[in-house]
Parts: sequence; structure tokens; C-alpha cells
Amino acid sequence: MAGDVVGSALFKTTSYSKMNAWNLNSILMKSPILLSLLVLSFATHAFDLQGHRGARGLAPENTMAAFDKAMAVGVTTLELDVGLTADGMVVISHDAHLAHDMARDAAGAWLGTQAPLIHRKTFAELQSYDIGRAKDGSTTARNFPGQRASDGELLPTLTALFERVQAAGADQMRFNIETKLNPAKPNETASPEEFVNATLAVIEKAGMAGRVSIQSFDWRTLKLVQQQAPSIPTVYLTIKTRNTDNAADPAWTGGLRLADYPSVAHMVKAAGGAVWAPNFGALDEAAVKSAQALGLKVIPWTVNEPADMQRLIGWKVDGIISDYPDRLRSAMQSAGMPVPEMIGAQRR
Repeated sequence: MAGDVVGSALFKTTSYSKMNAWNLNSILMKSPILLSLLVLSFATHAFDLQGHRGARGLAPENTMAAFDKAMAVGVTTLELDVGLTADGMVVISHDAHLAHDMARDAAGAWLGTQAPLIHRKTFAELQSYDIGRAKDGSTTARNFPGQRASDGELLPTLTALFERVQAAGADQMRFNIETKLNPAKPNETASPEEFVNATLAVIEKAGMAGRVSIQSFDWRTLKLVQQQAPSIPTVYLTIKTRNTDNAADPAWTGGLRLADYPSVAHMVKAAGGAVWAPNFGALDEAAVKSAQALGLKVIPWTVNEPADMQRLIGWKVDGIISDYPDRLRSAMQSAGMPVPEMIGAQRR
């Protein structure tokens, strides 16, 4: 099966114009070493289709329902955010607080502005909140009208997600894990050291070090990951808008100063990053080529419109992070690109 897939892909994308796919597949099946090398090479260079917070446009963000949906659509990587509870559990959540427009208490009441800090509650306490539905009329509900509610969803742990993916048989699924902390608000989360130690411990226990990357806007955690687990790729997140530019603030870059480098990509490379992940609105084709020439992969976020996806694919970015992995999958197919396997109900 692997020979068929790789052979067909090579036949379509390389100079083997005088060799038909059947003959190439036959050669590969007779040479297990060559097949293994080609499979590794093909996987290494494949476009990275990442489902943002699982599949936020289709299901409640960072819930098992969202990750199940992303697997069913067919993604390369599950993108997610993690936080640390008061008792040291690594849980999946984008914000330091429970999301006020997604969380309800045991009585079904919306938390509103009184949503608790995750780092101030134990995991058991946090399990009393339902995070499976956006509040009617909320920003989330307006921004993602196609998000399908999944009542009864509870705050998941990173361990539980690893177990769920393994149980689904998604043996090639990768995880892009974002550490969520803010150097301007140190009291809201664990310290960078605590964050990294706890996250790496979960990854190591699950045997997932070969299938994860760790990303952050707060580059202090990425430096710690590089020191403690150098085999894990680090992804340097940047955002540049009219009012925000984390790469220009040494508090976010671990002390690095943008003025000392020719570009953001040069600073990411100097910091030891494997991937640069900018907001797509701040990216142009020249920046993509420049970063790739430095040996960086470029995977922009969060790209939700098909026209933007098509433009970025044309620029040959290495992957895209999207709330709508189904749209991105369609854009890839329109460009004649191979797409990841579907895992779950939609595959049948």
C-alpha cells in the first residue's frame, strides 16, 4: 500500500516520465530500504494541513468534538493550546480563563466575565463546566455560525487527546502544541519553566516526542524546549498588526531585539526555530522565500478564506493553519496536491 501511494505520487511529481507508475511501484516493493527512505522523504516534505484548535469553524474549539471532526475531515496536524491547572494537569485551552462565551456551570448558567483562571482551579473543579456550545449572540457564535454544538464537552487533558488519537488509529497524526502564557501577566499562568516541564513530561510519557511540535508567541518557552528536548521542533509564532507586534517586543522574544536582525525570519533562525508561523495578513511571497532560504518552514495562521488559501499555496508555504480544514483540504485538491487520510465517520 505504501509503495502504491509513494510510487503514484512520485510518478506525478518527478521526472520519471518514461516509467509508468506500475513499474515504479514494483521496484519500490522489491526494495524495502528504498521504499522506507522515499516514504520518509515524502512525509517530511508533505504540505502540513493543520486544524486550528481542532476545527474551530466546525465544532467547539479545543474540545474532543473538534479534534474528532478534524480527524474525520482529514488533517496532517491537530493544532491546540495548553494551560496548567492548579494541581499541575496539562489541559487544552486557548485562554488563561475558561472562555466566557463557551463555558456553563453545573446549573447551565453562562459564566460571563466571572470565568475562572485555569491556573487557580484544580482539574476536578474545572470538570464541572460544560464547554460544548457557544453562547447565542456571542462573538464566537457570530464568527462561526457553522460551529456545531456538542453539549457535555469537558475541558480535556493533553494526555486524553493523545489517547483518543491513538485509539482512533491515527498513527501518523501530528500535534502542534501552543504554550499559552503572557509575559505581561505572569500571575495568570504557570511560569515558563513549570509550563515546559509539565508539557514535556506528558509528551514523553505518551511516547509522542516524534509527533509533536511546540509553538508560542512567548519565545521564552521555546528556548527552554530547545534546551530540554532538542529533537522537538519549535514553532515561532508572530503577529504583526496595526496595534500588535510581538516580534518587536523583547519581553515576548526572550530578550532578542528585532533591530539586531535583517528580518523576523532571521531572528527566528538565530533563536533556533524550525518553523516561522506568522499571521497570514503580515506575510508576502518575498518573506516566504527569504525564510525558506534560511532553512525555515513557513506555516501561516489563521487562514479561513479559500482565495487566501489558494494564494498562499501558490507561494509554496509549507503548511497552513485553518479553522476550516475542510476548506483547506478542498483548496489543496484544487491545486492537485495530495491530502491527508480521513480518520473516522466521514471516511466510511
